[in-house]
Amino acid sequence: MNTMKALAALALALSLSAAGCASRSEDVAASYVSSSMYSGYSCRELSAEAQRVSSAAAAAAGTQDSARIRDTIATTAALVVFWPAAFFVGGNGAQAAELGRLKGQMQAIEEASVRRHCGITFRRV
Repeated sequence: MNTMKALAALALALSLSAAGCASRSEDVAASYVSSSMYSGYSCRELSAEAQRVSSAAAAAAGTQDSARIRDTIATTAALVVFWPAAFFVGGNGAQAAELGRLKGQMQAIEEASVRRHCGITFRRV
């Protein structure tokens, strides 16, 4: 009987971990950023900005994925050991918003690059 309770708790933990945890970095949607903010940039300036934003987005994605792992572990442990603690798992918060903004900037830089014929594109994972 204890095995059944443990399996039920594990199933509940896994189903709730997706609901209350931080999103995977690839699941965070890009926020809208107008490409007009880059309209005065030269191809060289767009390239430099693309590198800066790309580095910041990679760091933010790593932070987001780490938060997801921590939240998943905390939720699973909380549900198995002390279920009320599961309600204090972090969730998306400011990290996801920052990642979404950076993704939006990447899209805006690509759009500005297309208009200027610079050929700047970001690799998608």
